[in-house]
Amino acid sequence: MAELYVNDGSAVSDPHAGDRPTLYSHVRSWLVTLPTAALLLLAIVFGTSAFVHGQLLSLGGHIWQDYNLLRVDMVKPHCDPNPDIQARVHKAQQAKADSDSLFDAGPADPKALRQSLLAQRQQCRQSFQQYRYNQRMTDTAALRAFRTIELGVGRINTIGQAWQPYILVLLILFGGVIALALSEQIALRPPASRLDHRVSAGAQLATHLAMTVSALAWIQLDGGGDLLLDTGWAAGFAVLAAASAWRLVKVPADAGDDRSVLRALLAVPLYCWLALVSILYFFCVEQYAAGPVIQLTKMIRFADLYTSIGLYVWVGMMLKHTRIAALVFGLFRSWEMRPEFVVIILVLASAWPTAYTGASGIFVLAIGAVIYQELRIAGTYRQLAIASTAMSGSMGVVLNPCLMVVIIAALNRQVTTDQLYGWGIYVFALSALLFCGFIYLTRKSRPHLATPDSALPQTLSAIVPLVPYLLIGAAVVLVYSHLLGQSFNEFSAPVILPLMLIALLAYDRWRARRLHGDQLESADRGETSPPSYEPADFANALRAATAETSTLIGALLMLMTLSIVFGGVMERSGVMNLFPAHLGNIWEATAILVLMLVVIGMIMDPYGAIILVSATIAPVAYDNGINPVHFWMIVLVAFELGYLSPPVALNQLLTRQVVGEAEYAAAYAEVADDPSFWRRYESILLPMAVMASSLLLVAFAPLIFNAVF
Repeated sequence: MAELYVNDGSAVSDPHAGDRPTLYSHVRSWLVTLPTAALLLLAIVFGTSAFVHGQLLSLGGHIWQDYNLLRVDMVKPHCDPNPDIQARVHKAQQAKADSDSLFDAGPADPKALRQSLLAQRQQCRQSFQQYRYNQRMTDTAALRAFRTIELGVGRINTIGQAWQPYILVLLILFGGVIALALSEQIALRPPASRLDHRVSAGAQLATHLAMTVSALAWIQLDGGGDLLLDTGWAAGFAVLAAASAWRLVKVPADAGDDRSVLRALLAVPLYCWLALVSILYFFCVEQYAAGPVIQLTKMIRFADLYTSIGLYVWVGMMLKHTRIAALVFGLFRSWEMRPEFVVIILVLASAWPTAYTGASGIFVLAIGAVIYQELRIAGTYRQLAIASTAMSGSMGVVLNPCLMVVIIAALNRQVTTDQLYGWGIYVFALSALLFCGFIYLTRKSRPHLATPDSALPQTLSAIVPLVPYLLIGAAVVLVYSHLLGQSFNEFSAPVILPLMLIALLAYDRWRARRLHGDQLESADRGETSPPSYEPADFANALRAATAETSTLIGALLMLMTLSIVFGGVMERSGVMNLFPAHLGNIWEATAILVLMLVVIGMIMDPYGAIILVSATIAPVAYDNGINPVHFWMIVLVAFELGYLSPPVALNQLLTRQVVGEAEYAAAYAEVADDPSFWRRYESILLPMAVMASSLLLVAFAPLIFNAVF
C-alpha cells in the first residue's frame, strides 16, 4: 500500500502520485492489463448494447407505425386476395356430395364454410396490405439507414448474450494466472518462506491438474454441448497447472527459511482446500471424473452476475486512484470529528453501495483500500480501521436492491423481494444501532464536533472541488437514463459505474497534473517550495488500477468457482440429509440452523451458499415452523457473521488482500504490549461482536415476541 503520510505526518495532497504498475516492465504491464481491460470493456459494450437496442426499437416505433413490420424486407404473399367465394363454396359442396367415404361427416355447412373463406380472404388482404406498406416504407433511405443501425446493434446484443460465458471463463482463468504468478491468492496467511511457496504451489498444481482431467472427461461425455466452452475450461486449467509448476520451481529470492509445515499449510489458497475435498469426493467416492467441471455450469447460468463482480472490482480500483475519497473526507475534517465518529459515518454510508455490488466481500475487495486509506488519514488507529474496513459492507446485504435478495426470491416461492427488503430495513437499523453502541463503548476519545460558525465556511470550501466530479457522474447517469432509457439500478450499475469512473479518473488526473503545473510556476516565482512528486497521468493510473483488478479478480473468482464445486459436493453427498427433518421445538431448530448457517458462511461464497441453502436447509426450516421471511433474514446476517469469523474470516482475508501485509503487521505491532485483550484483537472482535449481537436478536427476538404476545 502506498505511503499515506509525508515526514511531518500531514496527509499528502495527492496520495496517488506514483500510480504505476511498478511490479512489471512496460511490456509486461500491458500484457497484464490489456486482456483484463479488453474483457471488461467487452462486457460493458455488450451490456450497453442491450440498452441501446431497446431504445432504438422504441424510437423506431415512435417514428414509423408498425416498425416491427419494417425491420426486414417482407416476401410477397402467395395467397389470392380476391377469391371467388361462391365458387369455392359450391365446389366444396360438390366434393362432399360426390364423396362416399365411410368417415364422411355429411355435407359441410355452407354458411360456416363461407365465413371461413371470408376470414381467409381478409387475412390474405391484410398480408398484402402489410407487404405493400413494407415495400413503400423500406424504399426510403432514412428507414434503411435506421434499420441497418438497429439490426447491427441487435446483432451485437445477441452476440453479447452468447459470449457472456466465454468472457467470464476468460476472466476467471486469466485473473487466476496473474494471482498465482504474484502469489496473491486468498489464503489464511500469505506465503513467506521457501516451504510456504512450494507447498502453496504444489497444492495449486494438484488442483489444476485434477480440474484439467475433469474438464477432459466432461468433453468426452458432453457430445452435444458447447465444445468451445468445455475446451476453454480444459485449456485454462492446463495453463494454470503449468503456471503452478513454474511457481513450484521458481521460488522468490527473498523468501525466508522457515520450515514449519503447519504455517506452510496455512499458506495454501482457500480454493485449493475446497477443490481437493471436492475432487476426492467425485474421483474416489462417486468415481465420476467429470463431476467437478459439471458443477461449474451453475456458475455459467449466472455468468452476467459473476462478470459484474469483475466490473465492480475495476470500479473500486479506479476510485482508489482518484482523489475523490480524499475530497469527500475533507468535508468531515472541517468539523473536527473524532476518528470514531468518522468510522460510524463511513460504515453506515457503505451500506447503500454494498446493496448495489450485491455482497459484502465484493464491496470490501472493490472499495476496501479506499476506505482504509481515508480512515487512516482521518486519524483512525489501525486496529479500528481494519475492523471498519472488514465490516464496511456487512450491513448493506439486506437493503434494496441487493442481488442476493433477488436470487433468494427467485429460488424460493415462499418469499418476495418486497417482503425481504421491507424487513431488511429493520435489520439494517438494528445492526447500525449496535455498531454505534460498540464504537461508543470502546472509543479512545471523547465525542467532539466543531461549531457550525467555524465548520460551515470550511465545508462550503471543501464542496467546491467536488462539484466537477458530481457533474461528470450525473452526466453519465443522465446519458443512460434519458438517451438510452435505462435508469440507474442494480442491473445497470455494473455497466454505468465503470464508464463513470473512467471519466472521473480522466478528469482527476488532468486536474492533478494541472495543479502540479501551477505549483511549479509558483515555485519558479519563489512563492512556494517546489512539489516533491509528479502526479501520474490518466494512462498510468488506469493501467495501475487494471493491474490490481486483474489480481483481485483472479483471487476472488477462483475462490467462488471452487466454492460452487464444493457446494455441489454438499448437495450430492447427502451430508445435509444427515440432519433430521424435525429438529425439536422452534427454539432448538432456530439455534441449530443458526450454527449451520454461520459455518456455511465461513467456507462458501454468498451466491453459492444461497443456492445450497435454498435446496437443502430452507425446506427443513419451513417444516420446523420458522417463518420463511424470518429464516432468510437469519441467513443473511448469519452469512455476514461467518464471513467475519475465524478460522476463515473471508472478509478479513479480503481486507488484508487490499490493505497489505505491512499494514496488518503494523496494526498488531502497535498493540502488542496493550494489556487489554479487546484492544489487541479489536480488528476481529469488533465486527464479530456487532454481527453476533445482530444475529442473536434477529434470530430470537421474533420468537420471544410471539411467545409473549
